[in-house]
Amino acid sequence: MLTVLVLAIVAVIVGLILVFKSLATVDQANVAVVTMFGKYRRVMNPGLNLKIPFVEKVERTVPIQNQTVQLGFSTITQDQAQVFIKATVIFTVMNHQPETIKLVAFKFIDTTSFATALTSAVEASVREFVAQKKQAEILGLRLEITAHAKDTLGEQLAGWGYNVVDLQITDLTFDNEVMQSMSRIVAATNSKTAATAEGDALLITRTKAAEAEGAAIRIAAENEAQAARLRGEGLAAFRKAIAEGLGQSATELRASGIDPAILSLLLWTETLRDVAEKGKGNTIFFDGNLGSLEDQMRRLQAITNAEKPIA
Repeated sequence: MLTVLVLAIVAVIVGLILVFKSLATVDQANVAVVTMFGKYRRVMNPGLNLKIPFVEKVERTVPIQNQTVQLGFSTITQDQAQVFIKATVIFTVMNHQPETIKLVAFKFIDTTSFATALTSAVEASVREFVAQKKQAEILGLRLEITAHAKDTLGEQLAGWGYNVVDLQITDLTFDNEVMQSMSRIVAATNSKTAATAEGDALLITRTKAAEAEGAAIRIAAENEAQAARLRGEGLAAFRKAIAEGLGQSATELRASGIDPAILSLLLWTETLRDVAEKGKGNTIFFDGNLGSLEDQMRRLQAITNAEKPIA
C-alpha cells in the first residue's frame, strides 16, 4: 500500500513537472524562437504556448517593436578636416514571418554582435559620403548625409531581417580649431555684409539728397526765369503804357491847338523836380534845348501811331 502511495506521489510530481515544462510564456511585443535538439523548429507568439518538455527549448526571444541605438563616431572630409557625428537609428524587425524571425535570431551570435555590426554599417555609410565633400560643404548637407546613410543602411539591414524606421544626424561638429576658424569667417562675412549694406544705404541717401538738391535748384532756376520774364513783360507793358499815354496827350494837345512841346517841358521840369527831391547827388547836368524835347515827343507819337490798328 505504501509503495502504491509513493508511486502515486512520484507520478503526480512528474506530471506537474511535465506540465510545467510544457508551458512557455512569451511577453507582449516579442516572439520566441524554439529549437529542438539545437535546431530551429518554430516560432512562438506572445502569450501562453505549449512545447514538448525536455525536447523543445526557447532559444531566443526577439523583440518586434521599434528599437533605438545611438551612435557617436568621427570621420575625415576630402580636405582632411575631422568631423564628429552623433546619430540615432530606429529600426525594427521587417515582418513577423517565421523565416524573417529565424534570420534575425540566428544571423548574429548575440545582440552585442548585432549592435557592433549596425554601428560599423552606419559609420561606413556616413564616411563614404563625407569623404567626398569638403569641410565648408558638410554643415549644409546634413539632410543629404542622412538620406545616403539611410538608403545604404536600409539595404544592409534588409539582409539581416530588419527595416530602418528612421535615421537622424543629431549632431555634427568639427574640432575646436576648425570651429573657431569658422566662427571668425562667419564674423568677417557678417561684418562685410553689414559694411556693404551701410555703404549702399549711404549711397542711396546721398543720391536722394543730390537729386533733391538738383530738383530744388532746377525749380529755383525755373522760378527765377519765370519771375525775370514776368518782370520784363511788366516793364515792357509799363513803358508801352507810358509811350501810349504821352503820345495820346500830345495828340490831344495838338487837336486843341496847343503846342505839344509844352508836354515835353512839363516832363522835363517834373524830372528835374524828382531828381532834386529824391536824388542823392549835389549837381545836375541837363540839356535845356527845347528842340530835343520836341524831337523826343515826335518819336513817342510815331511809336503810338505805329501800334494803332489800321482801319
